[in-house]
Amino acid sequence: MGWLSAGEAYEVSLIAGKVVARSTARRGSGRPLKSLPKALRDHPEVDRLRQLNEWLDRHAATCRAQVGAWVVSSLPVPTALLARVWPDPAWQEVLRDLVVLGDDPDLPGFLRDATPTGDIRIVDLEGETRRLSAGTVTLPHPVLLPHLADLREFALELDVTQRVEQLHRAVWAKPAEVGPRKIEVSDFRQAQVGTRTALLARATSLGCQVSGSVVTCRVHEAGRTVEATAWLDGDYWSDWTMGNLSWRLRDGRQLPLAEVGPVAWSEGMRMASALSGGQTAGAEKGA
Repeated sequence: MGWLSAGEAYEVSLIAGKVVARSTARRGSGRPLKSLPKALRDHPEVDRLRQLNEWLDRHAATCRAQVGAWVVSSLPVPTALLARVWPDPAWQEVLRDLVVLGDDPDLPGFLRDATPTGDIRIVDLEGETRRLSAGTVTLPHPVLLPHLADLREFALELDVTQRVEQLHRAVWAKPAEVGPRKIEVSDFRQAQVGTRTALLARATSLGCQVSGSVVTCRVHEAGRTVEATAWLDGDYWSDWTMGNLSWRLRDGRQLPLAEVGPVAWSEGMRMASALSGGQTAGAEKGA
């Protein structure tokens, strides 16, 4: 952003999330000062810039949370919406280089642009820039992505950095054979998860909720909301241990494992593995 007058001797600006000042005196170099002069610390313009920076931080966090929800739930996103928010640096930072799918489920690509006409441009696995004119696209959960290993390898070649965890999110594929009457996963049972304070911190970092002795993560998949539920045992004065992992609908009905979708399965297993500090046999850890 530009420089704002702050009294007779200084100008201030917001650079890289920090309020900086420069001298407007004749002998001033025009370069930002190493520290904010004491005379400016309570200046109204400095206070306004600090408030602006706080708002920008909140806005960036909101963008990350919204795009993260699109990825986890693999919801269709109108390309017109992407075009509308793309000029905003906060939106563009979290959207750029995410893998998107249009009408062709076998043609994933890295998002590079969203034009005012509603088209988006991607870089495909051949390194070619393509234009997608679909009305909606998805930013798929990695367990649903075709050619996931190839996309991860190509992302390394392109030096891609995703601001929202997608390609390198740890995924767990649901076993092909699941007993029709089985309703719980016991792989993590008796795993030590530390104190309640440590548990809360770990669950929060995963975007999960803790209520009493239950940790849940919520996924919208195939038109319904599914909650993966990890049961724990412990009290405020001792370390906690994991119980079984299960899935249920919003109305509380527990799902047989055979009815759990691939995204809900992967996210539930990811939650339980992260809480327990380990992985189950056959888990694929994100790079």
